[in-house]
This record gives sequence, structure tokens and C-alpha cells, in this order.
Amino acid sequence: MKADNESHSYRESRLLSVLKACSWRLVATSTTFVIVYVVTGKFSFATSIAGVEIITKMIIYYLHERAWQLVSRETIGRVLRKQKHNNPDAGDGK
Repeated sequence: MKADNESHSYRESRLLSVLKACSWRLVATSTTFVIVYVVTGKFSFATSIAGVEIITKMIIYYLHERAWQLVSRETIGRVLRKQKHNNPDAGDGK
């Protein structure tokens, strides 16, 4: 069983970042394919764009996920607390 202080330093594994990137890209690229096909009516055009997009955006998403892993949860908490302190009405929906 992990101690409370260990949960604050939780880091997502590289494998989980890759799996999340893959699953999201399948959803997002399918959407792009459908949109391009509906707009152009060209299956080959939709396939070309989806093919390029799935590779480039998967790499970008993975790098984005890993960059967020470099930011400590404490830093994020500090920034959010500071933002709430500076603007107490932010995010309360009023």
C-alpha cells in the first residue's frame, strides 16, 4: 500500500502514454477521415490525409504527454492555487 506522499509524485508510464496516444488517434483520425470524405467525396483524399495525420499527431501527442510528466503535481497545484487566489471568481460558473 502506498503512503499518501507517494501518490503526489505519481508519474504515468511511457507505455501508458503510448497506449493513450494510439487510442485517441484512432478516434480522432476516424473523425478526420469522415469529415474529409463528406466534404470532398473522395475516398483516396480522405485516406491520404488520415494516413499522414495519424502518424504525425500520434508523435505530437506522445511528446505532449511526456512534457506534462516533467511538471510536478506540486507545481501544478501551486499555479492553480495562485490563479484562484488572484481571481477568486474564476471557474465557479457565476
